[in-house]
Amino acid sequence: MAEFPDERQLVLRARSRLDQWTKRARMEAYAELFEGDDPLLSSEDVQLLDALDSELEREGGDGVWGTDQYGIHTAGTSSSDTSLGVVCVYHPQITKDSILRGADELDDETEERLNAALWRYSERVATLIEEDLDEFIRKTQR
Repeated sequence: MAEFPDERQLVLRARSRLDQWTKRARMEAYAELFEGDDPLLSSEDVQLLDALDSELEREGGDGVWGTDQYGIHTAGTSSSDTSLGVVCVYHPQITKDSILRGADELDDETEERLNAALWRYSERVATLIEEDLDEFIRKTQR
């Protein structure tokens, strides 16, 4: 049986791959939740999020789709065989005083619908990143 690497070294090596895993997971989560036969939001709502995203990027920010942030923690999760897991450390959210609200005035119902979708998207991205992390750990422990 192979010797397990020091947990600290394992976290450092995994963190060096986090950006790559995040990019892939974002694309997959977006396709799952906002495209296809049963999207989470209407095409109009997705266009609204895309417009907010473009507005924020023009102002020099990351946009809606790039503001979510993820981290690797050592507390573990119930879905993992290891002591490492992934957590969303920043969920994008649209509020009345938030830059994400944009120039367009959103009604409260639309704001809540978009925020619920952004939350679900971020949580799905975290789950997909954790799958990559689990695979990385399995390969490391061989």
